Amino acid sequence: MNATASALTLTTRTLAWCLHLLIIGLLVLTSGRALAGDHPHAGWIAATAGACGLVYAAGALAPRVRRTWRGAAWWLAVVGTVWLALLALSPDAVWVAFPLYFLQLHLLPRRAGPVTVAATAVAAIAGFSAHQHSFSPAMAIGPALGAAVTVAGVRGYQALYRESERRRRLIEELTATRADLARVQHTAGVLAERERLAREIHDTLAQGLSSIQLLLRAAERALPQAPQNAARHVGQARQAAVDNLAEARRFVAALTPPTLEGTTLAGALERLCATASARHRLTARFRLTGDPAPLTTAHEVALLRIAQSALANVVQHAEATTAEVTLGYLGDHVALDVADDGRGFDPARLPAPDPETGGFGLAAMRARAQALGGTLTVESAPGHGTALAAQLPLTPPADTEPEARP
Repeated sequence: MNATASALTLTTRTLAWCLHLLIIGLLVLTSGRALAGDHPHAGWIAATAGACGLVYAAGALAPRVRRTWRGAAWWLAVVGTVWLALLALSPDAVWVAFPLYFLQLHLLPRRAGPVTVAATAVAAIAGFSAHQHSFSPAMAIGPALGAAVTVAGVRGYQALYRESERRRRLIEELTATRADLARVQHTAGVLAERERLAREIHDTLAQGLSSIQLLLRAAERALPQAPQNAARHVGQARQAAVDNLAEARRFVAALTPPTLEGTTLAGALERLCATASARHRLTARFRLTGDPAPLTTAHEVALLRIAQSALANVVQHAEATTAEVTLGYLGDHVALDVADDGRGFDPARLPAPDPETGGFGLAAMRARAQALGGTLTVESAPGHGTALAAQLPLTPPADTEPEARP
């Protein structure tokens, strides 16, 4: 239960106790005035007031009265009957009509409440007039005005209570929605981080291990006839393992890739082409066009990873002899193109990615480009090589900066 509900409960209990005390006080006042004034029916008045108090107390303590309107109606009918008997004996009983108004409006249905209040007011006016042996408009003003004020007050209180309940439910719904939103955001963050880790593992560790595997296979083939070439391949595999280990350590520490340390993106891409040419049967060339512009770390990391993944695909799948990597600055965009003269493929008939056979490279490259508001396109056909183009805006969207961490 929240603070608003607790406050309403406390207020309701306080008002109920005030009503109980008011009724008992008025009954005591009625019997006391009769006894003190030597009323001829003082004994009957005191007994009837006591009976009215007992009936009232019995109903106030009975759970059925509070839970069902039928039980409340029967209880109010008995209380009203005893009160009418008291009113017939003493004019002072007219004051008990006012707390009865509150009870009738609170316990009876919305339409029956005002009707019962009106009947009680008429009975109070008639009883008081009978004791005075006359009738005047002044005698009707008090009970009638009291009934009108009571109806207006109770209706206003009920409206405020309903509004408070509506706001309480709204606050509870908002709190639940906020909790759901926090869980969704947490899940989205976890999924985004998992996707980032998958891309990094694919573009660094997986590609490095694939390169090591190719070099060791080449060393195995060259070992019987050309031990010197085998030793060279083993040395290159060892250097690839060293580079891959450095990438893994930087990847765990979420630092800038070592390939970009102390150099520009163009320098890193040129060194990447030289390494690919030295380790594999591939002539990879780098070309720079346009006037270089400052790039964010996110741009540099994304373009470097795309180039690494594209060249790894050329080495593993294209059976190409040459590849050309072009970094171009095109005004408000920076573009990376990787083209080869390999066997090509049909982009529309790519197999679905599989944990055993791979196939995550293009999806990872496209995700990197899209995360920075860019695009990635692939043009290829069987027997005609492949051309891959990535374009990134020089000013990335504000919510893409977390991609700066590799």
